[in-house]
Amino acid sequence: MHDIVNAIVEIVGELGYLGIFIMMFLESTFFPFPSEVAMIPAGYLASKGEMSLLLSIVVGTLGSLLGALFNYYLARKYGRRGVLSFGKYFFFSEEKLIKMEKFFLKHGSFSTFVSRLIPGVRQLVSLPAGLSKMDIKKFALYTTAGAGLWVIVLTLLGYFIGSNEALLNQYLHQIVLITLGLIVIGTIVYLFMNKKSK
Repeated sequence: MHDIVNAIVEIVGELGYLGIFIMMFLESTFFPFPSEVAMIPAGYLASKGEMSLLLSIVVGTLGSLLGALFNYYLARKYGRRGVLSFGKYFFFSEEKLIKMEKFFLKHGSFSTFVSRLIPGVRQLVSLPAGLSKMDIKKFALYTTAGAGLWVIVLTLLGYFIGSNEALLNQYLHQIVLITLGLIVIGTIVYLFMNKKSK
């Protein structure tokens, strides 16, 4: 594990911001690539003065947004058949698409923000958004907000404790749990406000 982490730090260090952008773009598409692998090493390198903390966050968020837009336009242009034809090469099934569609239809625009904070889901919410032809401005806004928040959390995690792998693994698990807890609270508040407005 230590060797893998070092290898990724080296890759990010060599490719710089382009490496961050590519990794985060892929992470937001069908490619099963964890964002932790890109942003935590970026934060660690920023703590050593080898990269800019702010620029790393901006580039990581931009990569996430463009990757999400790729999925959005893929779904919007080619429809369900196109999504499933392309997705089968990345182990994406119709069952997963149906689950995401139900989640999206139930929570609407808010789901594009919430889903960006949930591992394994963030890559897929762009598909029902594209299939339903959600307003692109609203989609980009919610996606940027959710992706930006997650990128900031991971980058700061790498910045402050990136050099301590054991501590990093411990806090990463806690951060994920806390984030999911905040999502639940945010969702409850959203549903309450939405029900009240009706």
